[in-house]
Amino acid sequence: MLGIFSRTNTLGFKGRKLRFAVTITACLAFSLFGYDQGLMGSLITGTQFNDEFPATRKNGDDDQHATVIQGAVTSCFELGCFAGSLWVMFFGERVGRKPLITFGTFVVIIGVLISVTSYREHWGLGQFVIGRVTTGFGVGFCTSQVPIWQSEMSKPENRGLLVNLEGSTIAVGTMIAYWVTFGLSYVDSSAQWRFPVSLQILFALFVLFGILNLPESPRWLMAHNRENAALEILGKLDDLPIDDDQIIAEASVIQDAVNRFKHQKTSVKDLFSKGKSQNLHRALVASSTQFFQQFTGCNAAIYYATVLFNESIGLEKRLSMILGGVFATIYALSTIPSFFLIESLGRRKLFLIGASGQAISFTITFACLIDNNTNNSKGAAVGLFLFIVFFGMSMLSLPWIYPPEIASMRVRSMTNAMSTCTNWLCNFAVVMFTPIFIQNSDSWGCYLFFAIINYLYIPVIFFFYPETAGRSLEEIDIIYAKAFTDGTQPWRVAATLPKLSLTEVEDYGNSLGLYDDDNDKEEEEEKEEDGVSNNEPTGVNGYNLFVPNEEADESSYSSTSRVDSINQGKQDEKISNSNNATFDVDASKK
Repeated sequence: MLGIFSRTNTLGFKGRKLRFAVTITACLAFSLFGYDQGLMGSLITGTQFNDEFPATRKNGDDDQHATVIQGAVTSCFELGCFAGSLWVMFFGERVGRKPLITFGTFVVIIGVLISVTSYREHWGLGQFVIGRVTTGFGVGFCTSQVPIWQSEMSKPENRGLLVNLEGSTIAVGTMIAYWVTFGLSYVDSSAQWRFPVSLQILFALFVLFGILNLPESPRWLMAHNRENAALEILGKLDDLPIDDDQIIAEASVIQDAVNRFKHQKTSVKDLFSKGKSQNLHRALVASSTQFFQQFTGCNAAIYYATVLFNESIGLEKRLSMILGGVFATIYALSTIPSFFLIESLGRRKLFLIGASGQAISFTITFACLIDNNTNNSKGAAVGLFLFIVFFGMSMLSLPWIYPPEIASMRVRSMTNAMSTCTNWLCNFAVVMFTPIFIQNSDSWGCYLFFAIINYLYIPVIFFFYPETAGRSLEEIDIIYAKAFTDGTQPWRVAATLPKLSLTEVEDYGNSLGLYDDDNDKEEEEEKEEDGVSNNEPTGVNGYNLFVPNEEADESSYSSTSRVDSINQGKQDEKISNSNNATFDVDASKK
């Protein structure tokens, strides 16, 4: 049944056009995520929403209760996202990138329909919350898999730029949500909130069309014995025939990584393995990016910008809504510098710049609110705007780019799902408790807390984050293996190790013993005892690309001979060339 998701259909696109189509689909998926981030901040205090669900209205008599309800209705989305990401963490690797994204998009549509059909007299708020949780469950699938899918389809030299573009569309979605809700705030009917909620379906339909017409990740296919389909996709991504030397070299490097665990079943316990793979180290680094993204205060500002301007800084409600839209627009525009910096500066430096800038911004905000007056409130607003500029150009996209890059192929899906789970769990905590924090304390205390977390993040980045810009995913495996072998930190290895070609990656991995784990050795010993030779190379460049099993699709078997003939043809060509005087080694010596 899942075979339909592994097709190599590409809408007829090849090369750059195909990669662009993948990027557009990924961007639409993350703009849906961003849209939902900006949606509830204004809706939750809207007159029609409060009339439909009176428990969310603050009336002065029991503001504390309404504040808790507002936080719960807004943050329940994150619990759904957490549950979706958790499911992917345990079961996602065996299913594949494409079917998970497809399923997640269907779930989003179902969740939106549940929410938008909520009515007061029919236990409406409960139904709305169930719809929000369901929508979140689908978004959890998408956010766990889309960055991996795009990373595995991108070239090393522009992978960061493309995934950064995907992350930046979160801000675009947020901006759209703020202005849509502001425009509809003048509508005196339930369309004031139903239309913005239902607009999520449009995003989901675009994503669904894209993902159903684009191929599965070639790395996932290779890891699940669908090698011929993987080769075909690699050829289409580079717009080259599958017998081209570059495609053969790419396939060999990917297969080297696959060979490390081809005899093993991947389980969650593999996340906690150490050794040369350093999976535990890498999973913790990946999760830390999402933890600090949330606890440095981004969603306290993004979800509640209108509330912060109104209640924390003391501006009039209509002006607060306008400033919320301006805030979201600046947020979207601030992502533009990241397109130029993500590869030129690299991930590590951009992380450091972002954390430092955010820390200074919240320091300005809390300092101005200690003695709150009209002039100081303006300074506090400047601090919030400055924060979103630094966040948009750095920390918005980096936690979505970095985890898939540093994870090994064997646990990439689980590592990214784990980091995404961390995001949603921390996101829930921040979104749930920020309005309560503001309601029950001096508002400056909230910003002081976030400023301190930002300052603490700086040494974490410096000592634990290796640079990954311009590196292939297999090259990053080598960085961690070499760090383990040399007894040093990965960031030091990344700083000194030159960029490696595909051939050098293969040679370096073999020299480090990266492709020879214990299970491989046991398999070799068993074969030797049975008198089976392991010296005969098969498949592409001597790597066993075609080891059919019961899970492999039929196309893997039927087209094996085609690729074998490619390699045989190349060997015959080399023999022929060796007899030609032009390529005769002895003649060249003379």
